[in-house]
Amino acid sequence: MSQWNQVQQLEPCFLEQIDQIYDDIFPMEIRHLLAQWIESQDWESAYSNESTAAMLLHNLFIKLDEHLGRVSQEKNLLLIHNLKKVRKILQAKYQSNPLHIALVISNCLREERRILASASMPVQGPLEKSLQNYLGSERQRKIELKGSEIKNSTQLTEQDVKYLEDLQEEFDFRFKTICNIEQNDKNSPVMKQEMLMLQEMLNAIDYKRKEVLSKMAQIVREVDALVNNVLIEELLDWKRRQQIACIGGPLHSGLDQLQNCFTMLAESLFQIRRQLEKLNELLIKLTYEGDPIPLQRPHLLERINALLYSLFQSSFIVERQPSMPTHPQRPLVLKTMIQFTAKLRLLIKLPELNYQIKVKATIDKNASTISNRRFVLCGTHVKAMNMDESANGNLSVEFRHLQPKEMKASGANKGNEIPQVVTEELHSITFETQIRLYGLTIDLETSCLPVVMISNVSQLPNAWASVIWYNLSTSELQNLAFFNNPIPVTLSQLLEVLSWQFSSYVGRGLNSDQLGMLAEKLTGQQITSGDYQLSWSKFCKEHLPGKSFTFWAWLEAILDLIKKHILPLWIDGCIMGFVNKEKERALLKDKKPGTFLLRFSESNLGGITFTWASQSENGEVKFHSVEPYNKGRLTALPFADILRDYKVISTDNIPENPLQYLYPNIPKDKAFGKHYSSQPNEVSRPTEGGTKGYVPSVFIPVSKILNNSTDPPSPSDLLPMSPSVYAVLREHLSPSVMETALNSPYAAE
Repeated sequence: MSQWNQVQQLEPCFLEQIDQIYDDIFPMEIRHLLAQWIESQDWESAYSNESTAAMLLHNLFIKLDEHLGRVSQEKNLLLIHNLKKVRKILQAKYQSNPLHIALVISNCLREERRILASASMPVQGPLEKSLQNYLGSERQRKIELKGSEIKNSTQLTEQDVKYLEDLQEEFDFRFKTICNIEQNDKNSPVMKQEMLMLQEMLNAIDYKRKEVLSKMAQIVREVDALVNNVLIEELLDWKRRQQIACIGGPLHSGLDQLQNCFTMLAESLFQIRRQLEKLNELLIKLTYEGDPIPLQRPHLLERINALLYSLFQSSFIVERQPSMPTHPQRPLVLKTMIQFTAKLRLLIKLPELNYQIKVKATIDKNASTISNRRFVLCGTHVKAMNMDESANGNLSVEFRHLQPKEMKASGANKGNEIPQVVTEELHSITFETQIRLYGLTIDLETSCLPVVMISNVSQLPNAWASVIWYNLSTSELQNLAFFNNPIPVTLSQLLEVLSWQFSSYVGRGLNSDQLGMLAEKLTGQQITSGDYQLSWSKFCKEHLPGKSFTFWAWLEAILDLIKKHILPLWIDGCIMGFVNKEKERALLKDKKPGTFLLRFSESNLGGITFTWASQSENGEVKFHSVEPYNKGRLTALPFADILRDYKVISTDNIPENPLQYLYPNIPKDKAFGKHYSSQPNEVSRPTEGGTKGYVPSVFIPVSKILNNSTDPPSPSDLLPMSPSVYAVLREHLSPSVMETALNSPYAAE
């Protein structure tokens, strides 16, 4: 089943996360129409090769044109229109930068895999449960309902103002008519009756003015309560969910609903503002003692303006936090002189503001950073917000060509502060603009979450650890001095986030057994309570007992190994991975001979090994583990091929493959067959004539086990020896010479 077909069968809560992937970056229509072709292309390799990316983009347009031709024959006007529009958008956006679309599609496919993996995981942690509980909350529906009520009330006051205007016009006409009557006629009974009528009309005007102003004041109070008691809290919750999404959690949603409410309230306030202007016009034409308009209008206008200022300032947000296109799964880590992207959005969507708001980006503008390092932003740092670049017509702007550049520190600043670890320095990117609308001038400013600035890619792992710890442990949006005294986190929350690292970065999260092993690794003991507090130093600064590296360095090396060398095996669930030696032996003890499992090395960075069980003649179970394979060795030979071709040489010098069943009892070829790079080559012996002058060869991994050894077996590394060459050597060399060669120190290199 294709990945897209699996996506379409997800539960609604996960489909909502899928919907968040395909906003204005890449249309979901294209993903759906070209699903099979898209999944068959190597987009991940393409975003590092411009010619390949350009070819894929060209082929995508060809496929799209072919589909357009088919639907044209069906005369589906709406679909034809939409596809032409999408094609035009894609061409304008990516034609000059094909690497970008390769990166975008690669990220979309990876996010799909992460969501599929999350949906298949039976265990949810406290953070994800709280986020899912939010999705069904009543608060969102309450906000939308209250916003609609306020909008309806505003429309009713519009009718009241119109009625008041008509009533005053009638009064004005009658009053002027009386004024034009001669003095002698003014004492007639008819005139007295007319004067009484005018007084009644004036009383009605006074009553209606008071009623309208009272209704306006009530609407303003309701807007104030909704904004300060509910809407701002909802926005803060969204920002918290965005923090969690940045460190691998479920994608945040709900922004469109917030935009609808912000826009609805702003429109209502502007409408009441215009109604107050109309009342002022009526005041100029007619006023009297005790007139409520001059008494109440200034105060109402002041409150409305204050609410509009608050609404606009709150609605200016960072929709997509800064990230480097080369490392989309590691946002908020920026490297000097490498471009990064960030997207801003105004949640008050008014057509009058299209292309009228220019946003400026600066770094560390308001920060009294403790770092001696200073940065400036190079590239296009001023852009206008518009509704055209967004598929949903949102008022937004995306910065795509910003580069941080480090400035040389002056000598006077050096040594003033205790130097801080570079990867623990937090910096702030600020975005500011000014809105001029309907006589109001509103200055807006917002900042992204704290970013970590690195100058070398080797600093990326520790920088990412800082981003994880900050956004997990605090909901503060700007605390640049956080790592002066980093607060601890609960073990249950950290384990959940670590599982997210695997699901977001390598497409498959961790189960409860794997997380249990990580918990023991972090704490050095079996912990039953998820409330156990873990410190920053324990996570990222202190070496593991008896090791020369930290827990995070060990875990990050495993992530890198999976990503670059064993990703398909990990996604398919072939790798148990996180299991200690004691449990490993307990699992294999009662299994049939030849049963093996794959686990990550605990003593080496970025190593994977396999252990199998065998039985001696007296029925004793023996366990054998090969020396871990690292990325250097896996670059030379795929891991699946190693498992297929692996040989063990016993004392009788007969090579055999001991790996028969992947734990618990899956035949090896059934588990790994689809991952073999080729079928095993038939080994031929050299012919007399030597057709081409060469002996056919394949590389095979070989280990030698000495039965009389009392120590745990320590097999040799991968030997660059073909079966043909090995057979020839056996014919021409004595067993003692062969044994000496196999035990040579050079065999371990």
